[in-house]
Amino acid sequence: MASREEMSTSFGRDAARYESGRPDYPAEAVAWLLEPVVVPGRRPRVADVGAGTGKLTRALRELEAEVVAVDPDAAMLAELRRRVSGTPAYVGTAERMPLPDASVDAVVAGQAWHWVDPVAGAAEAGRVLRRSGVLGLIWNVRDDGVAWVRRLTGIMHGSAAEQLVAEGGPQPHPPFASFQSRVWEWGRPLGREMFLDMVASRSYVITAGETARRSILDEVGELFDELADDGVVTLPYRTEAFRAVAAR
Repeated sequence: MASREEMSTSFGRDAARYESGRPDYPAEAVAWLLEPVVVPGRRPRVADVGAGTGKLTRALRELEAEVVAVDPDAAMLAELRRRVSGTPAYVGTAERMPLPDASVDAVVAGQAWHWVDPVAGAAEAGRVLRRSGVLGLIWNVRDDGVAWVRRLTGIMHGSAAEQLVAEGGPQPHPPFASFQSRVWEWGRPLGREMFLDMVASRSYVITAGETARRSILDEVGELFDELADDGVVTLPYRTEAFRAVAAR
């Protein structure tokens, strides 16, 4: 099995499948993350850390935020630049952002904080945030309360993100005293190719050997064919969002 570090930086090997297979974030959930720093007449400046192909970046821009994207994987950022033109994008990590002190109103991470050292990441967020800035963390997780979704998870294996959320979510570290949280439930209709892309873009599958990867994708394809109605399966999701205001 690949190391945690290898898995955390594996996504750029197949950035296009990541973009196809991974869900977008509900606009209302992203708006909720930014709510503490929204001021009429002023665009909030936001650092999207672990920005990947720009799923969260796009949602932030649609809310008229001024966004700077940060990701450790240059291949993912190349995909982001193609899809979200005009967004400054830099190689970096949550623990070491290429940003000045007190330069943003919010630091957000979509589908990423479970790869971060939370103590160092929180301290770095505190460094780049302006007074009363917000740290916003968000995950789309499949609803394993549904029997067939549990079967899917059994085939493709669970993730660190799902484990973190199941255990109650991220823990606060200075300068953040506590998190507020909200959940949105929704469904994503997927055709067969996008369903397989969703599975193929997971770090466990990307870093598996070719035989294991093919076996997983074949079994997932069989599950899709069993469930599909007119070539579509609606995958139930829970969007879990957490926000904390810097205590200083």
